[in-house]
Amino acid sequence: MDFNEFSGLSSKIKNIQLPGEGSHLKMIPPSRKAFLNIQNEAINQAKKAGVLALFYPDENNQTKFILILRKTYEGIHSAQVGFPGGKLETQDTSLMEAAIRETFEEVGVLKSTIEILTALTEVYIAPSNFYVHPFIAITPKTPFFKLQEEEVEALIEVDLQHFLDENVIMTNRVKASYNIDVEVPTFLLNGHIVWGATAMILSEIKDLLKELI
Repeated sequence: MDFNEFSGLSSKIKNIQLPGEGSHLKMIPPSRKAFLNIQNEAINQAKKAGVLALFYPDENNQTKFILILRKTYEGIHSAQVGFPGGKLETQDTSLMEAAIRETFEEVGVLKSTIEILTALTEVYIAPSNFYVHPFIAITPKTPFFKLQEEEVEALIEVDLQHFLDENVIMTNRVKASYNIDVEVPTFLLNGHIVWGATAMILSEIKDLLKELI
């Protein structure tokens, strides 16, 4: 999709009603659905984080957005695909600011070039006890990406048309927390299996954009 056409949707994206948890539920395994009714108390005590779904034009002016492959480390989200972003720090005035700051730190996109279009529906990540607030944003030119070597293994540049294809949604077995294999709904994007909270956020983005495109 031509980026000029996509950026022309900005005002509609800013004002559209969010699909919300209905989109999230499409990407949740049955075992987690049973937990949703009792997670509100956990959310009140959770750490806060902001992440960014950043759309931009590639060198051919086609619309893409970025995901990142995290480094392999001793932790819950080791080697997983996610959005750039991170936890709220003392210097941040809001979760939106945290998402923009972390995007600059992780992939090098200048803060001054990022325009937030809308906040999305929050997602609670039980294994790491994070309550994540996602945002859709655009940047008008192809960014010069610079990866944070300590945290980011690779950048995944996803073409919008590829993302909107229904064939990228499937079911796979993945190794979840506590080293348990589970069957979950996933996205297959650029050869990477995307599941969990990232897939839930992507599901809402996809449902939102399909109303407009």
